[in-house]
Amino acid sequence: MSLREFKEYIKEGIVRQMYPDKNKANSLAENSEKRDIFLKQIVNTIEITDNNANFIIESIYDILIELIRAKMLLDGYSASGNYAHEAEVSYLNELKFPDYEINMMNELRQFRNGVKYYGKSYIKEEAEKFIMFLSSFFPKLKKLIENVKI
Repeated sequence: MSLREFKEYIKEGIVRQMYPDKNKANSLAENSEKRDIFLKQIVNTIEITDNNANFIIESIYDILIELIRAKMLLDGYSASGNYAHEAEVSYLNELKFPDYEINMMNELRQFRNGVKYYGKSYIKEEAEKFIMFLSSFFPKLKKLIENVKI
């Protein structure tokens, strides 16, 4: 499933423009950092298996989407309601990320939805693929909001 242009989500009211919220952005960024550290501790302590792949995938999604939301808040945007997560991933186009990374983030979103809403089960290799994506993508997102600390 391909993403629509970000401006379409604004037009539909899924994304609204607002005053930048540095406090909330900072809080989300800190949570994302803590989640990332926690996930690394887990992955370094236990073996990734088919039994825990879903939990790893959900955690990776939460880590990355919080950074995207933080950047949106800094830029004066907030998404809510149906298709909010899709709109947040679409925002990566506005930030000029390469198609490959946007597509991976969208695939991660779809996997997370599969777990949350459709009872899907994923395998170890899929979780490992997203761990690799996290290790390269997290620093790029984090860099966008590095100077936010108040």
